[in-house]
Amino acid sequence: MTYEGVLTKMQTEFGNPIQYYLVFENSFLNVNQLLNKNIEINFVGYQCLNCGKKKKIFRQGFCYDCFYSSAAVGDWIMKPELSTAHLGIQDRDLVYEEKVQLQPHIVYLALSSEVKVGVTRKTQMPTRWIDQGATQALSIVEVPNRYLAGITEVALKNHYADKTNWRKMLTNNVEQIDLIAERLKVEHLIPTEVQEYFYSQKNDLYEMDYPVLQYPNKVNSLSLDKTPQFQGKLTGIKGQYLLFDDGTVFNIRGSEGYVVTINV
Repeated sequence: MTYEGVLTKMQTEFGNPIQYYLVFENSFLNVNQLLNKNIEINFVGYQCLNCGKKKKIFRQGFCYDCFYSSAAVGDWIMKPELSTAHLGIQDRDLVYEEKVQLQPHIVYLALSSEVKVGVTRKTQMPTRWIDQGATQALSIVEVPNRYLAGITEVALKNHYADKTNWRKMLTNNVEQIDLIAERLKVEHLIPTEVQEYFYSQKNDLYEMDYPVLQYPNKVNSLSLDKTPQFQGKLTGIKGQYLLFDDGTVFNIRGSEGYVVTINV
């Protein structure tokens, strides 16, 4: 059977194990059902997720022009501490920025390769942690806007990583850390204006179970620009990656905006 469409990040459903779905315009695919089966991925072209034009993807599924004009990819997305909507100051589109920035945000600790700190909107729990391939995660603070979450993350970056080591995550080389105990260590590290939001006793530890039959010893990332046709046996799904029996891994989110056909 053949599926064709524009890649966007896999939709997920929290469970044991987590369920993954590739959603196209006219169809969808439960990726878990493909485990231990051969699949073929063919690169067809590009389609910008913002303007819909068939233009080469620059970053995050956007063409060059959209990446530098759309409010959805402003600098405050990657650096929440740059958020200014709480001050009524526009970056690219104040209406959009108020909608996204002025809502509850979580600062969290997660185990994906080592302990990392991160920020997400409250509505994105636990999706954000699943997308990162975290095996465990919990909240540190819940704050009313993205700016406060951002300055908290900045304060904790001096003590924790803020990026996932994707190679360690995909080979399941994950440190064993007591996150509940770790959370108690950070209270004195967070900014004064955020202290009142600190979670000290909340029992909200999430544990993620990924549909992986076998973890690779070494990984080799698939680029559709360099390898427009790939075939292999699917042995796992973790984060936003497909894992294959030969050690090839394919980052779906990193390939957003690519038009593909998938034969199963």
